[in-house]
Amino acid sequence: MVESKTVHSALITYTSMISLLSLCPPFVILLWYTMVHADGSVMQTFEYLKQNGLEGLKTIWPSPSLIAWKIIAVFGVFEAFLQLALPGKRFEGPVSPTGHVPVYKANGLQAYAVTLITYLGLWWFGIFNPAIVYDHLGEIYSALVTGSLVFCVFLYIKGHLAPSSSDSGSSGNVIIDFYWGMELYPRIGKHFDIKVFTNCRFGMMSWAVLALTYCIKQYEQNGRVADSMLVNTALMLVYITKFFWWESGYWCTMDIAHDRAGFYICWGCLVWVPSIYTSPGMYLVNHPVNLGTQLALSILAAGLLCIYINYDCDRQRQEFRRTNGKCKIWGKAPSKIVASYKTTKGETKTSLLLTSGWWGLARHFHYVPEISAAFFWTVPALFSHFLPYFYVIFLTILLFDRAKRDDDRCSSKYGKYWKMYCDKVPYRIVPGIY
Repeated sequence: MVESKTVHSALITYTSMISLLSLCPPFVILLWYTMVHADGSVMQTFEYLKQNGLEGLKTIWPSPSLIAWKIIAVFGVFEAFLQLALPGKRFEGPVSPTGHVPVYKANGLQAYAVTLITYLGLWWFGIFNPAIVYDHLGEIYSALVTGSLVFCVFLYIKGHLAPSSSDSGSSGNVIIDFYWGMELYPRIGKHFDIKVFTNCRFGMMSWAVLALTYCIKQYEQNGRVADSMLVNTALMLVYITKFFWWESGYWCTMDIAHDRAGFYICWGCLVWVPSIYTSPGMYLVNHPVNLGTQLALSILAAGLLCIYINYDCDRQRQEFRRTNGKCKIWGKAPSKIVASYKTTKGETKTSLLLTSGWWGLARHFHYVPEISAAFFWTVPALFSHFLPYFYVIFLTILLFDRAKRDDDRCSSKYGKYWKMYCDKVPYRIVPGIY
């Protein structure tokens, strides 16, 4: 059995889980419909549903087509092949509570480069037109909604019958097990890591592919790409490039090292990322805003700065951990707290908690530039409609909740040392405010 401790009260936890399980799938379809067929207007979609009710939703919801399944299958198999076949350095993840050390092959940047070059090459040489992906987007999302739910059922059954490591178990509650997952490091065979595939090679990679798709679709429709779309696409691709450059660092974060493989993580990465995260670009396809050179460059520069700060936050912490604190942070020796904790086996271990540099400003300061970057690749849409900004709002809620969950987990793990850390770094995310 695993503990089913939750950050929020039982009522809030169950309400939010059941709400997300039931509301997220139709929301993905409604967002696509609003962006592509309702001029980006939430009110237009609302009026349609108000007049037509459930039948209206059924009419909006496209059936997964054969071409949609083919596109998903080819992309998924291609990414799985790259994950297994491309060379990469051996990387050991953090030691789990049961003492398990996951081993990865760090080849994400190579897979990213091969994917984008292949996709653009297929378009350039007239072998495959990415506009087809946009034209069948609703069917693709519909297929992903269904297929990913089936995949989460597979993960639930696998967690019960054939867990890949000792970091697995049941809370005793079917809904919690399905939503939060049962396995921390599920694998197929010895080398195919499921969470690396869902989170990185399908989710993040599809974000990059769709960003290019929207750009190409606008070019094919209008004979040119608006500066708003160029800024949006450039910032998204720089951010995703940063992600794959730093992918091994991501394997040490909450998503991989603490959150189990269930609906929350895996369905989110397989469906929510390619739909919600890409939505500002989806909106811009049919709304080519002309910003002008000065405004476009200003937004681009601000976005690039935010992405760099986000990267530098992660780099600082990774370097601090790699050198066991024997490094320079902003030109000085880092200040730190040596925290001891007990493993589930009763062994006493120590961790170093960084309290200077970006990490001296707030305990999760890196979320500030991440949210800001998302704003800057959305703001080229300007303010005619609210919906392009849904992703920024969602990301803010997600990261604030994640910060609370991480703080509660660390408080439970480190006890008095975490209190010392919070006394030294009192703000959770926004320095001086929160």
